[in-house]
Amino acid sequence: MVEIQFQQKVRELIDGLKAICANYGLGNDGNEFKIITQAFLYKFLNDKFAYEAKKVEPSLAEAEKWEDVLSNMSDDELEMLALQMPADTATLKPQHFISYLFSQQNEPNFSKLFDDTLRDISIQNNEIFAVQTDGGAKVKLFDELSQYISDPSKRDEFCKAIINELVEFSFERIFDQKFDFYASIFEYLIKDYNSNSGGKYAEYYTPHAVARIMAEILVPKDQQGQVKNVTCYDPAAGSGTLLMNVAHVIGESRCAIYTQDISQKSSNLLRLNLILNNLVHSIPNVVQGNTMLHPYHKDGTELKKFDYIVSNPPFKLDFSDFRNDLDNKANKERFFAGIPKIKVKDKDKMEIYQLFLQHIIYSLKDDGKAAVVLPTGFITAQSGIDKKIRQKLIDDKMLAGVISMPSNIFANTGTSVSIIFIDKKNKDKVVLIDASNLGQKIKEGKNQKTLLTLQEEEKIINIFNKKIAEDELSVVVNYEDISNKNYSLSAGQYFEVKMEYENLTPEEFKLRVDDFSQAIEELLKKSNMLSNQIKNKITDFEL
Repeated sequence: MVEIQFQQKVRELIDGLKAICANYGLGNDGNEFKIITQAFLYKFLNDKFAYEAKKVEPSLAEAEKWEDVLSNMSDDELEMLALQMPADTATLKPQHFISYLFSQQNEPNFSKLFDDTLRDISIQNNEIFAVQTDGGAKVKLFDELSQYISDPSKRDEFCKAIINELVEFSFERIFDQKFDFYASIFEYLIKDYNSNSGGKYAEYYTPHAVARIMAEILVPKDQQGQVKNVTCYDPAAGSGTLLMNVAHVIGESRCAIYTQDISQKSSNLLRLNLILNNLVHSIPNVVQGNTMLHPYHKDGTELKKFDYIVSNPPFKLDFSDFRNDLDNKANKERFFAGIPKIKVKDKDKMEIYQLFLQHIIYSLKDDGKAAVVLPTGFITAQSGIDKKIRQKLIDDKMLAGVISMPSNIFANTGTSVSIIFIDKKNKDKVVLIDASNLGQKIKEGKNQKTLLTLQEEEKIINIFNKKIAEDELSVVVNYEDISNKNYSLSAGQYFEVKMEYENLTPEEFKLRVDDFSQAIEELLKKSNMLSNQIKNKITDFEL
């Protein structure tokens, strides 16, 4: 009950920040998400520092105002306190605290003080919290938020409003909560900013049902707690939903996250997600850049290989501006099935997912596993790059299975999707599941969405992991079966056609035939009668 109430309080904080943006003309503005997420992050880091400091120094927890006690400490005492706090805690000085800014809000040029504070925090914590680009630049933790108010005369009041919203709230009581708690908060925080309305490289938010299914199949329950010191990668990470789910089932301290995404917005959201979910140690591995053109993560001169890869890559978009740069000798092995051609008349329908899938296969370790969301058309295409990729998966025996999901599982796209599971150690049976008839249809705004129940999620996971064949839902086949079906990965093509039989005595059979014969004779009589009536009508008409 306490968790539910606190989640509501967090939502009220987020709504309050959005209301401030709206009051100052920034509602639905392109910069609104920066203000909301960065103000939220500033508050989170402030309270995490307080939480950890009080654990190290009990006198702070006993004080009526811990900030005053800490402000009176010497530089040496502050340095010693910082050394004893966890490495994922932001380094803050007394003048960085929200309570300090609150006390200074009536001073002239308050917006400058506010911006300077965020800038200084970014500088102090650049090594731990900065995201990098594929060109080596550092993307700092905070922007100067007052710059987004075009009228300078309103900047002080805007910054005061933010501080007043933040000062009355505290995260301290929930820092011991786990992934599921923060997952719902993060989803609420970014729900208006992570959609397909952002243009060419728009992010598609992966539903948690899809993310959970992928994670629980990649790391089944009987293996959870045993996997450790592994790498998890997403070459089109978005805000990190898939990676957070995988890290959760493995254990946040047992894995390292690696990502790349062309979107700066996505990289900033992913950084926030990592901070919320005790994965700060992986922030240096978050890279903003074009994975297909400039894959960043390497071991020496070779592309890095990973233990687990998850991805919901973009399906179709125009990459004609760099397509020809990919078509070279260095990429022959990575793009083994080929590079999609430029569609002169419809460039936005270039199948970029084919590049991502080939890159993922190439980036897997010899015993690695991957789960990738793809358009369902991929699993049955009879020619081209799609079929060549499927053929490699079957001929090299590295496919674990496929799940065809219900339509509208993604609220913002009607494209039917399937999840393909790759396992380089799976040399035996392959599971194909047709889950297209599962789920409940609901309306979400103007869109129709399909939601899987928890029971349906568990059923899909159980069938896949235990390799269970169930009528009209799943089949278990071998690699030869698939090659004989022209490499089709559609479960429906392997379902048995069953005929129902009845045991009848000769007398019962004769009686049944007599009944059918009599019925047919009556139908023929009616047919003849109708035919004659039609002929008579035609004759009357001719006369």
